[in-house]
Amino acid sequence: VSSPLFPLSGVVQNYAWGKLGFNSEVAKLIAGSDPLVIIEDDKPYAELWMGAHPKGDALIKDNRIRQKTLSQWIADYPGCLGSKVKDTFQGQLPFLFKVLSVNTALSIQAHPNRELAAKLHAQFPQHYPDENHKPEMAIALTQFEGLCGFRPVQEILGFLKSVPEFHTLVGSDAAAELRRSAEDAGHVPAVLRKCFTHMMNCEKKVFVDQLNVLVKRVTEEAAAGKDTSGSNGDLLLRLHSHFPGDIGCFSIYFLNRVTLQPGEAMFLGANEPHAYLFGDCIECMACSDNTVRAGLTPKFIDVSTLCEMLDYSPAPPSAKIFSPVPDPSDPCVFLYDPPVPDFTVIKIQVPAATKQYLLSPLDCAGILLVVQGEATASSPAALSDLHLGRGSVLFISANEGVILHTLSPSGMTMFRACCLL
Repeated sequence: VSSPLFPLSGVVQNYAWGKLGFNSEVAKLIAGSDPLVIIEDDKPYAELWMGAHPKGDALIKDNRIRQKTLSQWIADYPGCLGSKVKDTFQGQLPFLFKVLSVNTALSIQAHPNRELAAKLHAQFPQHYPDENHKPEMAIALTQFEGLCGFRPVQEILGFLKSVPEFHTLVGSDAAAELRRSAEDAGHVPAVLRKCFTHMMNCEKKVFVDQLNVLVKRVTEEAAAGKDTSGSNGDLLLRLHSHFPGDIGCFSIYFLNRVTLQPGEAMFLGANEPHAYLFGDCIECMACSDNTVRAGLTPKFIDVSTLCEMLDYSPAPPSAKIFSPVPDPSDPCVFLYDPPVPDFTVIKIQVPAATKQYLLSPLDCAGILLVVQGEATASSPAALSDLHLGRGSVLFISANEGVILHTLSPSGMTMFRACCLL
């Protein structure tokens, strides 16, 4: 049976850094889509994968279709992707759609471009499992905290002055060079590289000793009621409690601390240093699992590759926030359209007064996630009507429109991942 429209069951990843039980947006969504699912209070619900990646291939839930994964379906019916996407991405769904619920920091990391991804995969396939690049975008569902990109130089210089332990790890020569280069934007990235690389390559005993001294000092200052913002004290203590003795704790003096409000986004291109710290988000990325890590993680770290690959261009936190663009032809639609061809995310906000809404056909396949509200979905080419509620995931083939008959008194909120070439 060939159907252009069917529900999916995403794959839950229970990584240790995820929020526990119903504190997790992932848990709330999967419980909303399946009332029989049992959510365990002490179990982390970190990620929900909605796509065709080998590590988390979504299952088709329609019982009239022989049990298949989404990747098997696409292999059987590649035309469902749309001709442009099928030809451009060799018959593969080019994006992976996720929900993340982050309780503790999710590693200091960056993602390689295509050229470096292919090189790393050839050399170390056990650590870099595919050849694809991995640009990604996080859209906040709740207030969402992360580190992203290098701070403006004056902020880094401020921490070098107020945090002597950080100054020790960067080194006097590199710190002095950064001060001299502050007025010459063209030289700043090279000097930042030198500073960051020197710190990341410190001997373990040196940085552990310095971190312990810093944590002791900040703890005592906080207990005495002193302002510890000059040492970024609250975040330092939080990270150290989860990753004691980890060099990544010092990265907070180099990287911007970004707080997204619901609906705001961060786009993370190739070589952009980042870490997720806390909160729930929608995430969309190129279909890849290539991550170069160098701290705040028990996983494989590759300090030399990370230091070599990073983009050392400083910018303020505001430059990292990615806002959606309203669709002039549809007041319900807001477009998160990053500067890569692999994916776009469409937020669809249907007001309560709208009882029928058309999900417009696109010339590419899409995956729809309902985060609020209820509706009956119908399509001229579908096998039957489908009930959609909170947590429902729907695969929509290229060039297929879907009519939603809304059932919720509070309207609907949905996110649709697609590839608009």
